Amino acid sequence: MSKNSRSMHQLPGKILDEISKAIIGKDEVKEALLVALIADGHVLIEGMPGTAKSRLAHAFATAIGGTFKRIQLTPDMMPADITGFYIYGREGPPRFMPGPIFSNVVLADELNRTTPRTQSALLEAMGEGQVSIEGETHRLPKPFIVVATQVGAGAEGTYPLTDVQVDRFLLRAVSRYPEREEERQVVSHIDYLDEPVLNPVVNEEQVEALQKLAREVHVAHTVLEYILDVVDTIRHDPDVSQGPSPRGSIGLFKGCRARALLEGRDYVIPDDVKHLARLALGHRLHVKPEAEMEGVSADLVVQRALSAVIVPKIEA
Repeated sequence: MSKNSRSMHQLPGKILDEISKAIIGKDEVKEALLVALIADGHVLIEGMPGTAKSRLAHAFATAIGGTFKRIQLTPDMMPADITGFYIYGREGPPRFMPGPIFSNVVLADELNRTTPRTQSALLEAMGEGQVSIEGETHRLPKPFIVVATQVGAGAEGTYPLTDVQVDRFLLRAVSRYPEREEERQVVSHIDYLDEPVLNPVVNEEQVEALQKLAREVHVAHTVLEYILDVVDTIRHDPDVSQGPSPRGSIGLFKGCRARALLEGRDYVIPDDVKHLARLALGHRLHVKPEAEMEGVSADLVVQRALSAVIVPKIEA
């Protein structure tokens, strides 16, 4: 490994350290954000209100030296409120007014509070890195990552996300209540945490270099087969009505390369697959209603698949 490569491998740790100045705990969500950034994907965060989802996204944007916009989704919001619109005057050409989607880190808060039409406005942006308005295509800045949150399924005034939209998210993480000691630290240090002093530790070029470096991470044939075996086992689970699409396999593959880089390796190991399988696949499968009534969850199905598939040996 070259000196420059070793220096690049140190950057993810610096980002995590900077975020941790403002956010105590939440290690899984922090890692999910960083893995998604390196893999050029997006993250769906679920959790109760007040569990630092917005604060975490803002701290993340600051640490990577990016711009940050928060979109509070509501039932009366229109697609133009997200993407932007043209202003027509009496003289001169129309002037484009970019929406909040034109940012490096976009927090789409309570995504399932808004209508399907507005939800779909995010699809092109998340998948293509661009938006089309009145026939004109506008490229979004790089890096670009959507961090979406949603309220509990079935809550009053919610519109369930479609399978297509959920599939756009590389990972789904859960922002849980803090442990007792973590909450003690949050409460006792709240004056600092309310106004933390954070600084960018990377720039746009370094983030793009990390993304390129992740694409060079080696994935052995046996590890690739392991990923495919796990996904196939989920698809054939008797409690599953719909399994992950090939985008799920691709998402897990890309996520594992990013996590390997995060761990300072230039190759993927089976533990990367085990670590990310729930985050990359859990939101991409449907458990049969009768199985749900018996306590079977998507996470349980993923764990059963990991237990059933033989873990490959990686030669040193």
